[in-house]
Amino acid sequence: MAVDLRQVVAGILTLTMFVMLGNMIKRDHFDSEILPGVVEDANFENGKVREKDLATHVRKSIGPWKGDAQELKQCWVKPDLEDVPQTEGFLTLSLTNGPEYHVSQITDAVVVARQLGATLVLPDIRGSNIGDRRNFEDIYDADKFIMSLDGVVRVVKDLPAHISSRNLAAVKVPNRVTEDYITEHVEPIYKSKGNIRLATYFPSVNMRKSAKKSYSDSVACLAMFGSLDLQPYVHEVVDSMVERLRTLGRNSDGKFIAIDLRVEMLENKGCQESSDEGDKSCYNAQEIALFLRKIGFEKDTTIYVTESRGGSSLDSLKDLFPKTYTKEAIMPADKKAKFLDSEGSEYEKVIDFYISSESDVFVPAISGLFYANVAGKRIASGKSQILVPADIPGSSASASNVISPYVPKKNHLAYSCYC
Repeated sequence: MAVDLRQVVAGILTLTMFVMLGNMIKRDHFDSEILPGVVEDANFENGKVREKDLATHVRKSIGPWKGDAQELKQCWVKPDLEDVPQTEGFLTLSLTNGPEYHVSQITDAVVVARQLGATLVLPDIRGSNIGDRRNFEDIYDADKFIMSLDGVVRVVKDLPAHISSRNLAAVKVPNRVTEDYITEHVEPIYKSKGNIRLATYFPSVNMRKSAKKSYSDSVACLAMFGSLDLQPYVHEVVDSMVERLRTLGRNSDGKFIAIDLRVEMLENKGCQESSDEGDKSCYNAQEIALFLRKIGFEKDTTIYVTESRGGSSLDSLKDLFPKTYTKEAIMPADKKAKFLDSEGSEYEKVIDFYISSESDVFVPAISGLFYANVAGKRIASGKSQILVPADIPGSSASASNVISPYVPKKNHLAYSCYC
């Protein structure tokens, strides 16, 4: 049989093309598999990455940057509205003092409204200054909030026009209010007055899970971890700042530390004094800097601090960790007028809270509700790297030795809701 020379040449060309294409695909695949940051920062000799640079990269990937725990799954069952007799009254409240308080205030309000069979009115948000008042949807996603509680508690956006807010009976409840407390102290007032305005007070910061199971546990879990989410445009700002921090932290695989370090709280007299057990309740910038170095974080570690506008108070931290940033330094320029002006303090608190919840490592320089509720959000999402500062003798220590007791002991309230 005669051989057509043109077919032979065409076959060779086709085969050559496939070989070249295969090499291109293979090269692209392996290039994309190079460890992030190695190409940028490595020194090359004869086109190869030096072993020393690769070793440094691996050390940064492991070192004190321990891996997070496996993400937990919710272990509560959504309650049914039909399980509770519904009444005609309304429950109102205001959210105050920042997002760490909002989480607890919402949880108590939902638990109380559920037990009373009352309709929950979407709260407003009050700032620390007189007249600083915002609508719920200025910060939080109102539609998602209402949808998340559908079938659990009735929620309306506004108090009906025929009910005057001035005639509401004011009722205070302790944080993590119990069914017995509601029955004894709240229900009689509600039945007598018909509508109430609720306020939560905090006799102590107690976020440890209770050994005693309660009928309202599922309601509290849903309210605390499944109802509040940021308004999309606020979420976008937080996400852009987190992404900026990850870019700045490219030498550490995009990882960064968030530190709750607020000078005005450090100057508080109660913060300066040690507790009865002899444990410090807060640490200043210099103490935090030394703590982080002793547990192995390197000089080029990227750090976000909740302290606003920095100033000289952060100098001792920046001396050891030059890549230390405040919100002013990393917020998109076109967002600063809205989120950082004199009326934006509530936004600033929200940004701090959610960046601290998203960071690879969280360090609470101050003990309190911010630490406790950020820890809850982190535990729920598997971000277990919460390092509690300590006075470390000597020159070094393992990061695993300073993990928040909430995590190894699994005694945070979040472990009642996620398992």
